[in-house]
Amino acid sequence: MKTKACLLVVALLCGSLSVVAQDAKAVMEEAIKGSQQAVALVKGPAEKEWKINGVMGLNATATGMWNWAAGGNNNANGVVFANVSLLYRKNKLAWESNLDTELGAMYMEGTAYDWRKSSDKINFATKLGYEFAPKWYATALGSFKSQYIKGYDYTLVGGTETETYISNWLSPSYSDLSLGIDWKPNEIFSVYLSPVAGRISTATDAALRAKYGVDLDKTNRSAFGLAFKGGVNYARIENLKVISTLGLFTPYNKDFGNFDVDWDVAVSYQFLKVLNVTLSTSLKYYDKVLIADENGYSAPRVQFKTILGVGVGYSF
Repeated sequence: MKTKACLLVVALLCGSLSVVAQDAKAVMEEAIKGSQQAVALVKGPAEKEWKINGVMGLNATATGMWNWAAGGNNNANGVVFANVSLLYRKNKLAWESNLDTELGAMYMEGTAYDWRKSSDKINFATKLGYEFAPKWYATALGSFKSQYIKGYDYTLVGGTETETYISNWLSPSYSDLSLGIDWKPNEIFSVYLSPVAGRISTATDAALRAKYGVDLDKTNRSAFGLAFKGGVNYARIENLKVISTLGLFTPYNKDFGNFDVDWDVAVSYQFLKVLNVTLSTSLKYYDKVLIADENGYSAPRVQFKTILGVGVGYSF
């Protein structure tokens, strides 16, 4: 009888221990699950490998006049534009590409040349970097700049408007390739410096080679030098985007210290979901590009253009 009682007590104890063990296991699993969730909350959502942002749209203006005492011409202007950035980031690898392009035309009634180009730009850059220290990247960068179609300069000579042929596709164009160090403290700002940079300046049209510093018997001119590029891509305020790039290049020859300058800024604000107000500016200076003044004297000069427009656009 005592033996049976002991066996019963042992069985009850074993059953109780089994239940306690199962409960302890369940508690442990819940604790592990809770800790994993807590860690995930601290880290935040997983960062996307691919990111894309930018703005694209159409700006248009029109002016009509009837019996207008102050004078003027009926005119219309339209510009199609896009500024798009694509970023890939995984582990220590970062690849970033940007396309800044626009093409515009205007109509001016009652002039010798009714239709004329108002804006034309192709700026493409891509860079691939490997993070060797926090926020510092060993980087290869390539870029291309040109325009789509023929461009003309319009002047009055003896009261008659004339047009002068000044540009075309690949006349000029600038192709850069460089190796350097890129500093990215955050996703908004970056600074790139390259002591190993090459530039090819191209003018395929023989009539434009002298203007862009290319020998008449060649289609391009190459240079090896020092390059710098700074970039800002700001989109933290809802509906507002600011994109800016500054590029500098100087060759390792007798012209060292004479910098070619490209500085582009685009500010876009979207309202009513589909309407955009955009302001873009472009400042350029090329040491080998000759621009004539009102007296016909040609020399390198600062070039500046600004466009303020309201139109249909899409920001993303």
